[in-house]
Amino acid sequence: MTSCAVSIRSILTSSTILTAAAFGLSAPAAAQDAEDESEADAGQLSSIIVTANRREENLQDVAVSADILNQTRVDNIFAAAGDTTALAGSVPGLNVESSNGRVAPRFYIRGLGNTDFDLAASQPVSVIMDDIVLENVTLKSFPIFDIERIEVLRGPQGTLFGRNTPAGIVKINTVRPSDEADIRGSVSYGSFDTVSLNAAVGRAIVEEKLAFRVSTQLQRRSDWIDNGFTGEDDALGGFTDFAVRGQLLLTPDEEKRFTALAQIQYRDLEGSSTFFRANVLGPGDNDLNANYDRDTVFYDAGGGNPAEYEQWGATLNLGYEFDGATLTSITGYYESEGFSRGDIDGGNLVTGPGFIPFPSDTQDSIDLYQFTQEIRLASNTDGPLTWQIGGFYFESDFDVSTVGFTFPPPVTVNHTNDAWAVFGQASYQLTEAVRLTGGLRYTDDEKDFFVVSGAAPQPVSVQDDQFDWDVSLFVDLSDDVSVYGKVADAFRGPTIQGRDVAFFNPPSVAQSENIMSYEAGFKTELADRRVRINGAVFYYTVDDPQFTAVGGAGNLVQLINANEGEAYGFELDTAFQITPNFEVTIGIAYNDTEIKDPNLEVGTCAQCTVTDPTRTIAGPFGPVVFASVDGNPFPNAPEWSGDLTASYTIPVGDDDEFFIFTDWVYLGDTNFLLYESLEFNAGSRFEGGLRVGYRANNGAWELAAFARNITSEDNVQGVIDFNNNTAFVNEPRVFGVSLGFDY
Repeated sequence: MTSCAVSIRSILTSSTILTAAAFGLSAPAAAQDAEDESEADAGQLSSIIVTANRREENLQDVAVSADILNQTRVDNIFAAAGDTTALAGSVPGLNVESSNGRVAPRFYIRGLGNTDFDLAASQPVSVIMDDIVLENVTLKSFPIFDIERIEVLRGPQGTLFGRNTPAGIVKINTVRPSDEADIRGSVSYGSFDTVSLNAAVGRAIVEEKLAFRVSTQLQRRSDWIDNGFTGEDDALGGFTDFAVRGQLLLTPDEEKRFTALAQIQYRDLEGSSTFFRANVLGPGDNDLNANYDRDTVFYDAGGGNPAEYEQWGATLNLGYEFDGATLTSITGYYESEGFSRGDIDGGNLVTGPGFIPFPSDTQDSIDLYQFTQEIRLASNTDGPLTWQIGGFYFESDFDVSTVGFTFPPPVTVNHTNDAWAVFGQASYQLTEAVRLTGGLRYTDDEKDFFVVSGAAPQPVSVQDDQFDWDVSLFVDLSDDVSVYGKVADAFRGPTIQGRDVAFFNPPSVAQSENIMSYEAGFKTELADRRVRINGAVFYYTVDDPQFTAVGGAGNLVQLINANEGEAYGFELDTAFQITPNFEVTIGIAYNDTEIKDPNLEVGTCAQCTVTDPTRTIAGPFGPVVFASVDGNPFPNAPEWSGDLTASYTIPVGDDDEFFIFTDWVYLGDTNFLLYESLEFNAGSRFEGGLRVGYRANNGAWELAAFARNITSEDNVQGVIDFNNNTAFVNEPRVFGVSLGFDY
């Protein structure tokens, strides 16, 4: 890591954190804007703004199935210093998991995702932060703080947002600078010495001309996991994750036709990779057995399971409002560098636990840059017709190194990706109640691969160019009820996976996958905007879906294409303003996914109980078992998911209040791999959080107690299947207190 990172770490010592806590640097939930405050005063639900069409619109007026996480909800989700995977289940139909610790999360929407753990992995869910696509899996883990909202857009978004969005988008919008002075902060302390510190300051430098905003987050936890093999107590599990963002907003002319927003952000992570736990499932069922102890692992390798990453990015968003249209230019540059190492077998050859036929200790690292440029021209006049056209360019170049300790020898591979696109969308108000929208995008996507060192060069190139399109019809049946229908086509570009070169196998390639999606939905606001019920039903087919055959007795990670995938289901998002001081939201989603390929077989585990039809062939190290996966669900695609939140306040005088906020998520039965077995799946997973506190002076100060995973659930989040029944689990229960201010 660089000297800059070292100096930052030296500053962020425990004494610094405790000093900050003593001075009370903390922040409650951000104050609502004026419109939301007036709606709350009237006892109505707040309006929800989305940018699914690259412009701000009321969710009730957009033909998209979407759910929004506001800052209050996000602050509670990450109260115990959680990483990006804490978003799992917070929106119906959304799943997030990672086998790389606090980096390289994998996103799934409507059951469609990718279990590939390679640092070059491609995903069908795009993560976009402040209009910049975070394409690489390590960039997707950038900490989420000081945000205005997170939009989860379900279903294909290929027209305006590009390839690799067939499942949907997680769109993160941070708080922008403004002329209004804004000083806020938060500090919390909880179990395992868990500390979360947030601070933000912004105001005008030159009134109505130039404004700035600086925000930062520090998440820290002490080591809390014992190593039962070495006898060390509290030897593993700690982390320090620091991030900072600076922004400048320039609006030089009085009419504010020209705007320039410059942003730079940086992250420094020193922590732990995923803790794999050997033979904790079964045999013969998916229950955690006597080998499982949340507070203990039995490692003889992994070098302490470290993970260290540095990431930084810079963006420049320029806009000029002409008479009739607005021209926007968005430039982004990101770098990501770091590594994670782990005891992959999850134990040791002496005490296990359970039978471990051979050890596995590996480290993967990445050195990446990404550049993006988008130019867009959009109409800005009133009238029945709105339109936008644009172009997009994407370039990335990165090395991935895999090291085995002490076997196999190190291998470094290089990946490059160049893509460009042109796109357009138009919407026409056919009548006062009926609006027709259509979009078209042409994308050219090319990837190249070669081995830099440690093996033969083995160059591979893939390329594809396709048209994506969508069309929707939105109908207002009344002032309170609307319906819509949407048909969309999108694709995920071809992918190269080269990690297996380190294990004496050639790189694997998956060709493009193409989705055709059909969706119908409704939007309602009833009882004088005290009840909101939005719903959608969907059906989609995926030609040549990209999957990853992970593990198996041969310890392989290979990209494959199935012949077809099929899914259908529904989403229901509701909110109820029961009284002006009591609000409840409930979301439910159902996804039925199915792999359709009678000829597709994958390697299976060494010790689990496979329930699919199998075929055994002779291999160089003994028999190899293959399973037919036709008819199986997509990996990590729970059929049912849902969330519930409840917020209740008790006014004290004119300016103060007690408050209670609770949130719960549910993920139903989930198969983790392509093949089905008795061990490698999860039953229903249920987790909740609670926050209770006191706000003073109209939210200027807040003191609260909180808990995450309040019922202390032990939920399996994923598995490693190649040589024993290894799994990894969710975060432990954390109790804590927080103190905050917002001026």
